Amino acid sequence: MSPVIVVLLVLVGLSEAAGRVLPLISRRPGVSRTFVVGLLTAGTLIDGAVFALWPLGSWAIAGLVMPASVDDGTVLTWTPSLLAPLLFCAILAFPLLGPLLHFALCVGVGAGLATSLATETGIDWWLAAGCVAVAGVGLGLAVEGVRHVVMTVGTSRPSGANGVPEAIT
Repeated sequence: MSPVIVVLLVLVGLSEAAGRVLPLISRRPGVSRTFVVGLLTAGTLIDGAVFALWPLGSWAIAGLVMPASVDDGTVLTWTPSLLAPLLFCAILAFPLLGPLLHFALCVGVGAGLATSLATETGIDWWLAAGCVAVAGVGLGLAVEGVRHVVMTVGTSRPSGANGVPEAIT
């Protein structure tokens, strides 16, 4: 993976993480800076990794659907021209500030990824789009699961004197 791709993936991950973390932080004014930086860093790494895995997941699903089309040893990877719209999507439409616009831009990025997958494998564009969509939804569900676990762990408080968790105010 080229340094340009890594930088773009980190920026996309940071933008996605900021879109998820900042609304949470705004509702909890007493949160320390180190906690915020830790959440942003973890979110950046997780979201960046999820976006990095999207082409690979699409390629793997295409291999399950049409095994003969992916036997040549090449793998679909991000290119700057495919990844730049994703960065635009992440910066322009924070997930919680504009969900419909964010979804529309992600669909556009997925269409570009599907075109690249169809070209690389020789499969039909609609089948490639299905592989990209399944990979994107699967990765999205996985990251939402991680976010849910982090939120559950992050919002629990130590138990009070009687063993009952203290109320979060």
